[in-house]
Amino acid sequence: MLELLRELTDGIASGTPLCYCRLVETRGSTPQKAGAMMLVRPDGSQAGTLGGGCVEAEVKRRALSVLQDRGAEVARFQLDHDYGWDDGLICGGRMQILIESIDPARDQREAVAAYFTALVESVEAGCGVTEAVVFDSEASGFPAAGSLLLDESGRALARLRLDDSAVASLGQHLRPLANRPLAYVQRGVSYLPALPRCRLVIVGGGHVGQAVHEMAAQLDFDVWVIDDRQDVVSAERFPFAQQRICGPIENVLSDLSIDGDTYCLIVTRGHNHDEQALYHLVNRGARYVGMIGSRRKIKMIFDDLLEQGIEREALERVYAPLGIDIGSQTVPEIAVSICAELVSHRNCEGRVPGRPNAVTV
Repeated sequence: MLELLRELTDGIASGTPLCYCRLVETRGSTPQKAGAMMLVRPDGSQAGTLGGGCVEAEVKRRALSVLQDRGAEVARFQLDHDYGWDDGLICGGRMQILIESIDPARDQREAVAAYFTALVESVEAGCGVTEAVVFDSEASGFPAAGSLLLDESGRALARLRLDDSAVASLGQHLRPLANRPLAYVQRGVSYLPALPRCRLVIVGGGHVGQAVHEMAAQLDFDVWVIDDRQDVVSAERFPFAQQRICGPIENVLSDLSIDGDTYCLIVTRGHNHDEQALYHLVNRGARYVGMIGSRRKIKMIFDDLLEQGIEREALERVYAPLGIDIGSQTVPEIAVSICAELVSHRNCEGRVPGRPNAVTV
């Protein structure tokens, strides 16, 4: 998403016309869900995808026409014999795609640049925003292709082709980003959330921590890595980490900022380091604390921490053993199982199917 938006803002700045194609509504089974996007350039090349096949080919054809007309239109597709037979998409789903010319030569260039710059900055900051995009003027009462960018509190950050009455009306249907909503539609308006990113603190820079960091960065976590070995916490080993912190684990963690959007992963190289890390993280209010290890090791650590005054209820909230049960053996497989757990916990209100039985505290 971010790469496409950056190309769009670069095109606005350089005066390059682009066609912005957004999937604004889906029903039933479709190859992509609402929020998917594609850019079509004047030469017919594209960035991003709406699911491929003849739907995408038809959108591209229409996009080139929209670019010439400097307008916007909504393309509707029913995935039946007309759109889907050759590509195996006979599933009865419906897709509505807003195809919009973004032409910097038009009068609204300044407003367009301001809107998409605000969107890019919000996504880069990871703070979470929602786009309200009008695609049905009759149902909504507002101009089609009108767009409104709202922050988590409902404050309008930027708008296109919408007046003050539209801002007040569209804001009433905003769903809290804390609940991590999927895209939704209200009266001809598509609400497309760009969800806030959660911080993932990985304590331990070994092979598992390194593999998890690579995958988690692609899953929209802001990764911080902590280890007491300088050569381990390096940019070469952790190129996608926002923060690489070296120091004694107990010292670093005791001073580290932890909040309700923080995920903590304990994957150090030894029992003592794991216990130190858990001691400093278990009662800090993190959204998630998980620790790798055998059931025997976990039980020993829990028993030690009980003797040190850590409450049983706090330990019962720890995800250990770590990762969903997929029979993982190799480091990449372990990373997959851990990241699947993190994504499920983040997106499904803490529910993680397929977990092994918890260790008795």
